[in-house]
Amino acid sequence: MPTVLMTGGTGLIGRALTGMLQQRGYRIKLLTRRKQAAEAGIQYLFWDPERGKLPAEDLLDADYLIHLAGANVAEKRWTAVRKQELVWSRTRTLDLLWDVFSRHPHQLKAVVSASAIGYYDASQDRWFQETDAPGKDFLAQTCVEWEAHAHRFEALSVRVVCLRTGIVLSRQGGFLVPFLRALRWGVAPILGSGVQWISWIHIHDLCRLYANALITEQMVGAYNAVAPEPVTQKNLILSLARLLKKQYFVPLHVPALLLRILMGEMSVEVLKSVRVSAQKLQQEGFQYSYPDISSALLALLQTPNGMGNHA
Repeated sequence: MPTVLMTGGTGLIGRALTGMLQQRGYRIKLLTRRKQAAEAGIQYLFWDPERGKLPAEDLLDADYLIHLAGANVAEKRWTAVRKQELVWSRTRTLDLLWDVFSRHPHQLKAVVSASAIGYYDASQDRWFQETDAPGKDFLAQTCVEWEAHAHRFEALSVRVVCLRTGIVLSRQGGFLVPFLRALRWGVAPILGSGVQWISWIHIHDLCRLYANALITEQMVGAYNAVAPEPVTQKNLILSLARLLKKQYFVPLHVPALLLRILMGEMSVEVLKSVRVSAQKLQQEGFQYSYPDISSALLALLQTPNGMGNHA
């Protein structure tokens, strides 16, 4: 039974991915900051990245490493201290693991690390591919550092995959939740102009992508973890509103200036237009369960687990 070591496993993506990997026959080791008792097929390992503490001897039997750890980008205002935390939580955690695997015999075959489409500049017109240069803003440079720290494992003859993840659609948390709350009151919030492109992925497809990256040896380097059909923010929210409320909703435009006042620098990411290509994944044979926004939203809203017929 192959073993997957995972950071950030108690978050939105980690919880869904853990369940999928267990169904596929993996043994899971989750690094966590809270001591927890083992569950069937899951071993919780306590670590304290701030103090550089981790159970090195319990890591070395891992066949694969999935790195999801990182402070929530949208949780707090981007002060200088918060920015440092956002970078550190993604890179220092990887460095601690690299130190362990570089100093001891191990059987690690692949590292699959999260990254983000924040890597790219904003653009209303162009499609971004994995070979495009990074942007210059804070989140872009954070992604550059994030990926660079993951690629250190290549020096250990370990295959490295970085998944530049778009907006993750899930009913359990993340992007959709505040909009679902507003729509319960018949309000459909349109952020800024609403014409900015949203490059998204259904959480089920994202978990499948992580699982495939573990064992697909030709997967190397950066991949855009997005669905093939981006949608504008306005069309996404109005599609969601129609599915929930039929025609009984009021579009509420939230001015860009108000968002900048309320959110500070973080508002750049809310208003950013990024249309990201999924061509590389498609050319390598990945088949999406939810390639378009209609099928994705229907699955999320009309089935108990949000997975449609693909659970």
